[in-house]
Amino acid sequence: MKMGKKLWQIFGPLVVAAVAIVILFLLPSNYHQASKTTIDKAASSLSANVLKGDGLKDQAFKSGKFVPFIGSSELSRMDPFHPSVLAEKYHRGYQPFLLGAPGTQSLTHYFSLQAMAGVQHKKAVVIISPQWFVPRGTRPNMFGFYYSPLQAVNFLETAKDTTMDRYAARRLLQMPSGKSDGIVHASLLQVAAGLPLTSFQKFYLKDIKGNALNTQDDLFSRWFIRDRRQQIQNGLERLPSDYSFSELDDLAGELGKGETTSNDFQIKNSFYNHQLKNLQGKLKDSQTHFNYEFGPEYSDFQLLLSQFAKDKMDVLFVIPPVNQRWADYTGLPEQTLQAFDRKITYQLRSQGFNHIKDMTDDGSEDYFMQDTIHLGWRGWLEMDKSVQPFLTTLKAKNVSYQINNHFYTKRWQETHANDVPDLRGTSDQNDDQE
Repeated sequence: MKMGKKLWQIFGPLVVAAVAIVILFLLPSNYHQASKTTIDKAASSLSANVLKGDGLKDQAFKSGKFVPFIGSSELSRMDPFHPSVLAEKYHRGYQPFLLGAPGTQSLTHYFSLQAMAGVQHKKAVVIISPQWFVPRGTRPNMFGFYYSPLQAVNFLETAKDTTMDRYAARRLLQMPSGKSDGIVHASLLQVAAGLPLTSFQKFYLKDIKGNALNTQDDLFSRWFIRDRRQQIQNGLERLPSDYSFSELDDLAGELGKGETTSNDFQIKNSFYNHQLKNLQGKLKDSQTHFNYEFGPEYSDFQLLLSQFAKDKMDVLFVIPPVNQRWADYTGLPEQTLQAFDRKITYQLRSQGFNHIKDMTDDGSEDYFMQDTIHLGWRGWLEMDKSVQPFLTTLKAKNVSYQINNHFYTKRWQETHANDVPDLRGTSDQNDDQE
């Protein structure tokens, strides 16, 4: 008896604590809202836990102030002309909420978007990287890094027997992440087959898995958020008080010139010296075989478009160029970029997505790109010529899209750009104005 009492004194508190933690994670979460400081920090953090979570994003977008800026690694290139800096400096009335990081592509953004609250009937800006559209599509390891079980549960709880949901379930099943939980895996198989979830699957997803994940999101998504606000502040201090495009463009050229002195490609010194200098000789003519014309990314991108239509969101799509000086050096075929541009523009315009800022042909402009593929200095400023008027009124106008499920097919993924109409520059709307 004494031994049992002694063991309880040693292990009892651990057992009680473990039970308490289990109960905490299984009960519905109802924690206080994040502070304004936390939301502001999250908006420019590009931290994985922010992208994978829901609570911070939902609170931000419900406020009406924040606009989703969806992209990948280019969003981290924070020079003084970055959208977050310009919006704050010139009191635009909106604040970009940056959603993306190196390796994020359409599939990650779809699962994030479909779980968001507060974005319905709102606007968004999407930067479409040609480099997403490689033949193999998104890399499973990168998708897995940003995979959110919480967003997968939300998808399963709301999934219907539609082409969009069946395709999304099949794509998640093709990733190792989709097999990480046995019941989630079985539920995905149900959705992919067009079948309803079982009663047990619904109970597990909502009352066990969902409650636990929501509690974790509420407890932990606010920790370890990267703070980029000092970078924004540094940018603010370098800009003139009043907005003048010509003055800003001159300044962007001066800054770009001063920060690209180590090479002939107009690539930022820090990037060139750390990433390219020692490899340059090996990279000459290394991209002659690159192709962005085919692959599953075109159908993954269609998931995003279908979700925008479902949420009745008004979206500005930005198609950036590549650094033409570097492309000439690596032998990246111009036809590769033009084929991608034609095909993705057709996918957009044929379904009614007509706000497009196409900068494909601007890659040779001076100090337009910060490195080999990412906008910087004058490139950000050129993009802002479309962003600012588009977001003058944050509430979306009545949008009308004609979603075409053909874009989910293997046939579309393998279609040659020359086999579709060239709709570049043929919108009824002025792409640079609302």
